[in-house]
Amino acid sequence: MSDSSPARPAAPVLDVWCELQCSDCRTALDDLRALRARYGDRLDVRLRHFPLEKHKHAFAAAQAAEEAWEQGRGWEYAEAVLGRVEELERRGEAVLVDVARELGLDAEEVDTALIDGRHILVVDADQAEGKAIGVTGTPTYVIGGERLDGGRSQEGLRERIEEITDRLLAGQDA
Repeated sequence: MSDSSPARPAAPVLDVWCELQCSDCRTALDDLRALRARYGDRLDVRLRHFPLEKHKHAFAAAQAAEEAWEQGRGWEYAEAVLGRVEELERRGEAVLVDVARELGLDAEEVDTALIDGRHILVVDADQAEGKAIGVTGTPTYVIGGERLDGGRSQEGLRERIEEITDRLLAGQDA
């Protein structure tokens, strides 16, 4: 039996190039929460990894976040790590395992993922794609083919993302 209802158009995608040891990305969390609350599943917000060399634990944090996604708690994990950027700088990878444990994830599996590097290719691919489209810092947003740099200032970015999202959603209804 086939479903004759029209297929729902794919939600617009907001790629957020982020680094989990970045205080600017932590500042961007309020905007991301607001966007996710406003649009729900009508906007596909995707966290993309762009670890910066100046932060020595960022690459490990990206890998740990990928493991958290595998365990079904990626957003919560990313938000929790961003809430502890100073501690991550001081204590290093132990914080990543602690956060996993606090969220009820399999912390040993997160630790093992950091050791065996099972998520390195995902992180490398995100970073390479970011570089290819001109990402140089975090956070950087890409929606509807437009790149918005949030590394210098978040001022007005949520409003601009909402304008683009509303336009894209209106185009789906046409």
